[in-house]
Amino acid sequence: MAGTTQLTAVDVEEFGRALDRLREEILASLGEGDARYIRRVITVQRSLEAGGRAVMFASLLPPAWLAGTAMLATAKILENMEIGHNVLHGQWDWMRDPEIHSTVWEWDSGSSAEQWKHSHNYVHHTYTNVLGKDRDIGYSALRVHPEQPWHPLYLAQPLYNLMLAVVFEWGIAIYDSELERAWRGEKNWAETLTQLSTALRKGGRQVLKDYVAFPLLAGPAFLPVLFGNLTANTIRNVWAHMIIFCGHFPEGAEVFTEEQIEGETRGEWYLRQMLGSANIEGSALFHILTGNLSFQIEHHLFPDLPSNRYAQIAPEVRALCARFGIPYNTGSLPRQTSSVWKRILRLALPGPARWPVDLGDDRAHRSEHAHAHRIPAESVV
Repeated sequence: MAGTTQLTAVDVEEFGRALDRLREEILASLGEGDARYIRRVITVQRSLEAGGRAVMFASLLPPAWLAGTAMLATAKILENMEIGHNVLHGQWDWMRDPEIHSTVWEWDSGSSAEQWKHSHNYVHHTYTNVLGKDRDIGYSALRVHPEQPWHPLYLAQPLYNLMLAVVFEWGIAIYDSELERAWRGEKNWAETLTQLSTALRKGGRQVLKDYVAFPLLAGPAFLPVLFGNLTANTIRNVWAHMIIFCGHFPEGAEVFTEEQIEGETRGEWYLRQMLGSANIEGSALFHILTGNLSFQIEHHLFPDLPSNRYAQIAPEVRALCARFGIPYNTGSLPRQTSSVWKRILRLALPGPARWPVDLGDDRAHRSEHAHAHRIPAESVV
């Protein structure tokens, strides 16, 4: 990492132009190989789902239950993470395939695709880590940055974060309806109730499919299939929660004020994405199972680029960060998970105090370095 302590406005814009060039290079190189990739992933996912559900019909036998549940859980993870999330971002719209297009895809989740695209694609990716604008900062329920005002309800956040992990798809479905904005008078209740009704209808279809239709088709294996579907959904929920939290809330991930983004340039937008994101290290299979959100930095920089390209561009993004002295927050899954939980436990208590600095850990240095590179509001051009 370069030893600079402050980026100039010229540096920031050069950083932005370099990332723009990288994005254009990837867009120009998209082709049949990328199309084969996503079609292959969809084929694998659908095969796992069909096979898992078929094997589970014999789930009165414990080995069949274990195999079927494992296959179905893996299929649901692939569908949500590597397929659904990325298709809904429009990453594959360039193929002009009517079956893999962001305007028609509906995913295997409690969330309505249209409501999720608004809350995630627009609100979160436009205002990433901006206090008062990005509702994904703690999902309106958790205090994950010391800049968030403390409330006594946060004392229980370690407990209800565990509960959120188990029911993550349902939490996000309700969250997309923006109930807290209606309570604050920022949004009319008629619109909110319409959105909540949409979420309930989508959720009802999910419940009917996994907890009524398929168990009934299993006949005498009704209860094992019901429990297998519940287990597969829970595994998917916990996995998605862990990956998403590790990409957004570990130590070193920064937040910003609305004043700091006034008149924000393209380069400053890129810088904000860098300082507010974190990656997770792992194997190629691990990255696919995360939906390549283990490359959260690259995803925040280029949310509309196909996810299979993130591994390719990550070394170039990291080299640019080293050149400009910008922190590149990355670590193993245990390390990032531990960091997230430390933050949730610490910030359940009042005050912005940080954990004691461990001189053997460079994470505190990266956090301080991130603050050093934050562009003050008065320097925005």
